[in-house]
Amino acid sequence: MSEKQRCLLAIHAHPDDESSKGSATMARYADEGVRVVLACATRGEEGDILNPRMDKPGIKERMPELREAELETACDLLGVKKIYQLGYRDSGMPGSPANDHPAAFCNADPDEAVGKLVQIIRAEKPEVVLSYDESRGYEHPDHVKVHEWGKEAFVAAADPDRFPDAGPAWAASKLYFFATFSKQRMQILSDAAVTEGIESPYIGWLEKWDEIGFEDPEITTQIDVGDYIELRSKALLAHATQIDPDSFWFAIPDEIHRKVYPWEDYTLVATHVEKDLPEDDLFQGL
Repeated sequence: MSEKQRCLLAIHAHPDDESSKGSATMARYADEGVRVVLACATRGEEGDILNPRMDKPGIKERMPELREAELETACDLLGVKKIYQLGYRDSGMPGSPANDHPAAFCNADPDEAVGKLVQIIRAEKPEVVLSYDESRGYEHPDHVKVHEWGKEAFVAAADPDRFPDAGPAWAASKLYFFATFSKQRMQILSDAAVTEGIESPYIGWLEKWDEIGFEDPEITTQIDVGDYIELRSKALLAHATQIDPDSFWFAIPDEIHRKVYPWEDYTLVATHVEKDLPEDDLFQGL
């Protein structure tokens, strides 16, 4: 019997999240022969047109369809082999009327939502699952639910007594949370930009870090993605309705990212293999 191909599953809330969190990691592992798959909770119905170049008649009305197409383009660039759409509606920002929509992800039946993720885990048999932390400082309802239900699905998929109709139980070896927005990373990039004579887009965030409520994640694992940073930017730009090429995302050139912070960061949350921290490989120990 041939050896099983390694698999990585990333769980995200909306189209474009996969390109702003962990995209270069997906590209690196896909390039190394890992099967990379994505679960996306919503189609991003509540997204505004954030790129002036896309602010044209008919665009807003077609937002779900366009954002789904943008997701497919970005995932093609990143080497993602399969996208699983959970089929829920974008819940919108905290306190918005969209929070009350009956089809919103935040109002989904927990067993149904967890069951869908369990079915994906059991079908794909990933060794590594990537999901969200508690979203402290960014309490988007969909991100909160990805955190809660992604963590539960990781555990439930290994339990044959839970969701018996979702396929044979599968225990993924490791669960990580994205640790993208750390003060350490923002400060290093900000300082490097200023040194190069570039106005830092992060100064306001850094000055109000505690006031906003951001809490630094514990970084247990850093993946060197220096060779994939340009690809990360291209994947972001594929989300043409959501990403303005002149926005803060691109204020600091890729060359500076590669020079001073060529990593994407993660927090190891659960593992069924012996851990040796810090790590430089999501599949370390397997």
